Amino acid sequence: MPSSNPLPPKENALFKRILKSYEHKQYKNGLKFAKQILSNPKFQEHGETLAMKGLTLNCLGRKEEAYEYVRRGLRNDLKSHVCWHVYGLLQRSDKKYDEAIKCYRNALKWDKDNIQILRDLSLLQIQMRDLEGYRDTRYQLLMLRPTQRASWIGYAMSFHLLEDYKNALSILDTFLDQQLKHATADYEHSELLLYQNLVIQESGDLQFALNHLDIYSAQIVDKLTLKENLAELNLKQSNYNLSARIYEELINRNPENTMYYEKLIKAKQLTTEEDILDFYLKYAEKYPRAMPPKRLPLNYATGEQFKNLVDKYMRKALSKGVPPLFVDLRSLYKNAEKVRIIEDLILSYVDSLKKCSKYSESKNGPKEPASAILWVYYFLAQHYDYLKQTDKALHYIETAIEHTPTLIELFVTKGRIYKHAGNPIEAYRCLDEAQAMDTADRYINSKCAKYMLRANLIKEAEDICAKFTREGVSAMENLNEMQCMWFQTECALAYQRLGKYGDALKKCHEVDRHFSEIIEDQFDFHTYCMRKMTLRSYVGLLRLEDVLRGHPFYFKAAKCAIEVYLHLFDVPLKDESAEQELNTENLAPSELKKLRNKQRKAKRKAEQESAQAREAQVKRDQHHKSRQQGDVEADAPQLDELIPDKLARVEDPLEQAIKFLQPLQTLATDCVETHLMAFEVYYRKRKVLLMLQSIKRAHRINPTHPKLHGCLIRFLQVVKENKATFDPAVTEVITSETKSLLITKEAKALNTDFLERNKNSLKATLECARVMHLLDSNSQQEAVSLVTGIDNNYTDVDIETCTDILKSLRGGDFGTCPEETVEGFMLRCHARYPYALAFAPALDSYLRTDQAQTNHLCDHDFGTN
Repeated sequence: MPSSNPLPPKENALFKRILKSYEHKQYKNGLKFAKQILSNPKFQEHGETLAMKGLTLNCLGRKEEAYEYVRRGLRNDLKSHVCWHVYGLLQRSDKKYDEAIKCYRNALKWDKDNIQILRDLSLLQIQMRDLEGYRDTRYQLLMLRPTQRASWIGYAMSFHLLEDYKNALSILDTFLDQQLKHATADYEHSELLLYQNLVIQESGDLQFALNHLDIYSAQIVDKLTLKENLAELNLKQSNYNLSARIYEELINRNPENTMYYEKLIKAKQLTTEEDILDFYLKYAEKYPRAMPPKRLPLNYATGEQFKNLVDKYMRKALSKGVPPLFVDLRSLYKNAEKVRIIEDLILSYVDSLKKCSKYSESKNGPKEPASAILWVYYFLAQHYDYLKQTDKALHYIETAIEHTPTLIELFVTKGRIYKHAGNPIEAYRCLDEAQAMDTADRYINSKCAKYMLRANLIKEAEDICAKFTREGVSAMENLNEMQCMWFQTECALAYQRLGKYGDALKKCHEVDRHFSEIIEDQFDFHTYCMRKMTLRSYVGLLRLEDVLRGHPFYFKAAKCAIEVYLHLFDVPLKDESAEQELNTENLAPSELKKLRNKQRKAKRKAEQESAQAREAQVKRDQHHKSRQQGDVEADAPQLDELIPDKLARVEDPLEQAIKFLQPLQTLATDCVETHLMAFEVYYRKRKVLLMLQSIKRAHRINPTHPKLHGCLIRFLQVVKENKATFDPAVTEVITSETKSLLITKEAKALNTDFLERNKNSLKATLECARVMHLLDSNSQQEAVSLVTGIDNNYTDVDIETCTDILKSLRGGDFGTCPEETVEGFMLRCHARYPYALAFAPALDSYLRTDQAQTNHLCDHDFGTN
């Protein structure tokens, strides 16, 4: 396009060579040509040349110089679309997408039909989900390039994403009518037809979608997707016979797909358990090597029929040696009768195998392999562990280890049993032993590292992971580069338990940055998917990115960060240097000398760590330079370094907590914990209406949640104390909403009613006891007696709840509790859970070496993994 400040022919030729060098990533040549133009006194302030020089410098990593040249060029030529476009590219490289959009819009004021600027603008608009703006930009591109396929597809997709299906289909129909009739099947055309069918289905016209597939079936290359869509649409349209026939063809093609069987049952309109069982038995005969028709009937069978089916299923798996047999059957354990039948069968196998090496003494036939009894022991250990019968579980796993002491799975299961029993130290030792048996197994290595982190052994976990990370880089740094989020979330929780809040926050922020990177990485796919015509996958990607921060990894990290920030708000970290100076005044000279020596050692250690960090940064810089030497475009902007001490001493912990909370409030709204955490944040900020909003949302999900009851009482207390200061409109909202939540009684009466309704729940009783002491500090004895009597008729007593009670007794939820009360509670818990370290009266010498670790063992995560 013509320049707003044209150059003479010689300089113009050089400027074109700058553009060509930039396009071919020959940045040094580009700088050389720019220097030739700018060295001429007449053109030393030529705006577009200065801007292009700045853009080239940015690609070489010289960001500050780049901004200086581009801004200088823009000042000299504000009407140049090139200068504005280059400034937009610079802002885009720094991920400042809103600013880049403004720059592109300014560029279009001076050159409204520039294809490249419009394309760049459309990419930013879809990245930022400005769908209306994206639609308008794609329309301009279509008008300028009506012969290009991407112009039509992009414009149609903009309407699809806006849920304007009528216009989207109209554009797709117009485009397809213009295409030549395909003599042979073409993959890209096939994908376009399937995308068109997806739009029709989402519009709700299922019959039209069915007719569309029938018409174009010959042109669709992906026959599997075609059949699945036809079967599903016919099922939804109640064409049961046709749907059943297609699903039978799909099962014949892949008899291991469980979804096909479930859909075929719906197509055949089978409703009774007897009919469904007959269906599965028929297909088990037809496909004898397929697993689903053997496993799925166990969900429906009962009584003697279930016993016969599960007996046959387990015998085959035990004889073959299938380690995940228990995991396969675990979903059946919701039914107590089925659990009893499985237990009776598996115990009978033990007796028979010991006597005659067969599963049943009464049956003739060959003997079972010697390994059969090993897998029976292995199954029994997992069975009793699931039922929380730790002694039996340990007995059978030890028996299995005696039988075959070289099987890694046995030590992994033994570690899991100890973990569920509340002993993370013994659990990690078992995994460490398993890992030592096969140091080349990455799964066991990772599992061992996870168990070490749950035992708060962070350095040891890092050393274990170092066996599989890149040489020359610390394991922690390499795991961060690889976005190994399971390690980082477990690491954050371990630091939180140890009271190292800055390090915990660092790991949480690293996970948050991973999610930001994943969202930014989609930028690479906007043009790629449009060009390759993978349109259904592209729409799926966009929808995934929209809900990405609802992922469990993010939830876990965000929850940890919010809890840490709340703690730092409640108990801010003290200024250690100032506190030490105050303490030195009263110290004896010998003690003062010891303190100074200790301070010098700490200072030297900090200097060493700082030097190591600088050295690591130098290595990273060298790595980036080596990548850029090959004229590779510069990486994304360097983010601020995460310094633990700085993170832990942040001035506004609640505002930082809200940054982690907001994505959860948008994407994890179905989780009651989201709203309970929101209440805790707004309670500390004294935001009454937001507190009420959080309570309402939590009440909608689980109105009987114990912690919700505590939140409700505290909310009523805040309202009672501050009612006189509220605006009349706020008072009216609170009054109407508390009535809708059926909160019309006083706090004490509400607490008494909740306790009466939930007298069989220890978790609910604990919350009521906390509230009781909150409302009346003289009720300590009564409140404590409610929660320390775990031998009462509570139905939900477990290690996690008991450790929560112990933390409350020690943490001041009931004031200062007598030591004998705490010890008495621990003894009762120890009698009930003898393996749990949190209640152990005397810890072994290993634990005594790290008091911080001992103090935080009761915070252990009792998950199932």
